[in-house]
Amino acid sequence: MPEPKRTVRIVTNDEALFATTRGAVAALEGWEIAEPQSVEELLAKKPAPGDLILIDAWLRTENVYESCRRLTGKTRCRTYIVTDARNGFADEIAAFCGATGTLQRPLSGERLRALLADASQEKRTLPTEQRGHATSEQALPERLMRDLVGEGSHRLIDALTDPETGLFNYDYLTYKMDEEFKRARRFEQPLSCVMLGFEGQVEESVLGRLASIFLGASRDTDVLGRFDLCSFLFLLPNTGPDGAAVMARRIREAAESEGLRDLVGDKLAIAVGISTCPHPAVKRREDLFSRSRAAFLAAQRDGGVVIHSA
Repeated sequence: MPEPKRTVRIVTNDEALFATTRGAVAALEGWEIAEPQSVEELLAKKPAPGDLILIDAWLRTENVYESCRRLTGKTRCRTYIVTDARNGFADEIAAFCGATGTLQRPLSGERLRALLADASQEKRTLPTEQRGHATSEQALPERLMRDLVGEGSHRLIDALTDPETGLFNYDYLTYKMDEEFKRARRFEQPLSCVMLGFEGQVEESVLGRLASIFLGASRDTDVLGRFDLCSFLFLLPNTGPDGAAVMARRIREAAESEGLRDLVGDKLAIAVGISTCPHPAVKRREDLFSRSRAAFLAAQRDGGVVIHSA
């Protein structure tokens, strides 16, 4: 008796995407495609275990990332977000929302065949088995999720970044702090947390120059964000205290060489505080942050140019 066909269930408002997906599925033996539908309809029909769910990242009627979170734990299907190269945050946010991964347009039979072959050769855990139910440590802040839902996925970059510097904003930093800390502990790799900033206020052009200096001194894997009005927080994966100090000194020297000044004309003094794990005093991500914060405040008291490593 032949095995029943499995179904690719796609949620999209884009007729062109549906047409290309239908053509891609037609090239796969043992698979068929379902009509476009909303996430509510998909949940109501209770997809069979082993079906494949595709969600268009550019849905006009709902936010794809919020929709993906609603699916987590309610199906035993792999879920992929269909996106394109313009969405640089897709992989990371998809993982957070419980998706198995992302697929880039245009879809093809070859691409889907490779995806399904990979899945058949490797036992994959479902998102619910990896993450369990959402907790306060795992969830992006409520205000950020409202931004994403209200504006749509095409506004994702704006929702995650500080408008004056282009660095990550406070909400996203809190999420990344949790993620990077867990990764460092799991793989037994060092992680440095660097807080730096200045006293007083500066013009937006000075903030832009500082952001350029930060980016020039960092690696692609570093997480750079604005913590508040006059301070910044960096997460440096696989970096110990010596490496973090080298980066911090490079930033301070570059800022001094440019003669950056605050609104009253005083020379900008950059204070830096560093903490690193593993460390006996760092048991939680909060410990990593609080130690860098304390070191930063101590550096400010000492005149703003001394790096204190906690």
